[in-house]
This record gives sequence, structure tokens and C-alpha cells, in this order.
Amino acid sequence: MTFTARIALVGERSPNVQSHVRIPRLLEAVRERDGLLAEAYWIPTDEVGSGLGGFDGVWLLPGSPYCSEAGALTAIRSAREGGVPVLGTCGGFQHMILEFARNVCGIAGAKHAENAGNAEGEDADAVIMPLACSLAGHEGEVNVAPGSSAERIMGTSRSIERFNCTFGPNPAYSGTLEAHGLRFTGHDDEGQVRIAELPGHPFYFATLFQPELAGDGSRPHPVVAAFVAAACAAVGERAAARP
Repeated sequence: MTFTARIALVGERSPNVQSHVRIPRLLEAVRERDGLLAEAYWIPTDEVGSGLGGFDGVWLLPGSPYCSEAGALTAIRSAREGGVPVLGTCGGFQHMILEFARNVCGIAGAKHAENAGNAEGEDADAVIMPLACSLAGHEGEVNVAPGSSAERIMGTSRSIERFNCTFGPNPAYSGTLEAHGLRFTGHDDEGQVRIAELPGHPFYFATLFQPELAGDGSRPHPVVAAFVAAACAAVGERAAARP
């Protein structure tokens, strides 16, 4: 039996954001290649409300700063706590780290420097801070941890990925985040974090790079395909559990 997954694409959709333009075609490419069906619904951050019940997957999109930081964090939290597959890319990665810091690590004052209006990132509470060197429009290496979900999903121990970001996680908080269960499984050659995942969750995966920008946009990146597969699997598992 074939199941169709309902996927919430969270962020302010814009024709000027290349990843937003590519995503519908990528989802269609997953259907054509892998036979996985997904219906995408664009949800602006200020329309998230109290959560995203009824969706089988949640994708926090690039394009921050979001209209509503609170809406983005609510979407992430509801997916994390509800066991709903969740993917965050670029700005989505940053907000997944921020949500985890606040609601799992208990760092109530955790901030994203961009949202806090502090582009210099000097605030001690800035869990997300400006990168020492901007990655906007750059390609860079990602070294993947052996035995991780990242290695299984990407099928490699090293990859060259496309970035378009100027903010990333503050290394000062890495130990606290890891102590509460988050695992950093992708780094550049200097050891800077590029991938985060949460063991034990059906699919909780965040990349500072943008898998949507790989190639010419006609073939789905392994991360995108794995996310859609996880969302479809969630539909199948619910169907199997019905009496």
C-alpha cells in the first residue's frame, strides 16, 4: 500500500529564496524516483499557532529571520515531542538548536543573535552566533561521524555541500547540548558543527548546509529523500496500528 505524507514547510515562502523554488520539484523527484508521495503545505511562522497536529513531517526552511521566532520554535517543539519527523536546513538548523537549548537544556535566555538584533553575537546567551567566516554562497566540506544517522542517510563519510548562511552554533554551548542528548555528527575540517541529530527520535535531523541546493535541483539530495521516507513511514505505522 502506498501512503501519502502531509509535510509542513515552515517559513515565509519567497520566490527570491532559491531553496523555496526548488523544494516542490525535489518532492516530485522523490516521488518519481522512489515512489514516495508527499503533499506539501507552506506554513508561515506566524500561522503555526499552538502546533502542527495532523502533519506527518515538518521541515523548517531556510530564509530566516522568520516573521515569528516563537512560531518556528513551536513547530520544532511539537515535532520533537510528538515524534514527528523534523528536518531543519540552514535557518531551520539554527532554530532547532535554539529550541533544544531552551526547552531541553533549560537555558531559558538562549538567544539567536540575528533575532536578538545583535549581529556581533557578543551576548553570552547567544546560542546561535555569527560565523567567523560567512558561508553565504559557498561550498564546503562536511565530515560525517562513523556509525551516525548522518552517515547512513548520506552514504558517505565526507561530502561537499552548499551553504548560504552567516550564523551557526556557539561552540561554548556544545557540551551542554550534547549532555542533554543532542549529537553533532557533521563537522568541517576545522571542527565546526554542520549536522545535528537526536538519537531515539524517528527522524530529527538538522543541517547548516542546504541539501535543496545540491546539483541542478532535479535530483533529491539523500537528506531530502530520507526525510520524505521517514514521513511516509510515519503514515504507514499509524495505519498499521489502527484496529
